[in-house]
Amino acid sequence: MTINELQDEVIEEFQDFEDWMDKYQLLIDLGNDLAPLDERQKTDDNLIDGCQSRVWLHAELDGGGLMQLQADSDALIVKGIIALLIKVLSGHTPDEVLQTPLYFIEEIGLKEHLSPTRSNGLLAMVKKIHLYALAMSGKTPA
Repeated sequence: MTINELQDEVIEEFQDFEDWMDKYQLLIDLGNDLAPLDERQKTDDNLIDGCQSRVWLHAELDGGGLMQLQADSDALIVKGIIALLIKVLSGHTPDEVLQTPLYFIEEIGLKEHLSPTRSNGLLAMVKKIHLYALAMSGKTPA
């Protein structure tokens, strides 16, 4: 599936719920379903700056040139947010990750229902994924 198809899938999944308490529960469930991050990957280099809670993000290229993302957090909702980003972006090339705008965040209303610190954390997560993608693509930051 393309990144946009995955974003559309997330939007559809969130549209099933009207109440934001149910949407938060969906985020928590997504976080709980996230594969555990190897303790060896919980390093300062993988820690995302700008998040109120601790979030580790590990990225590597597989043999096919696709980014594989793994993460963990010590906060339930934040873990769900990073799980959403992984669901949409993992398994794609660095160029696809860099060139595809992430519209699902606005569409599901996530940004407006997060505290300012969590919203900043979300931006920091996206930025870190893009930095990994830049490094893996060999491009220099703009």
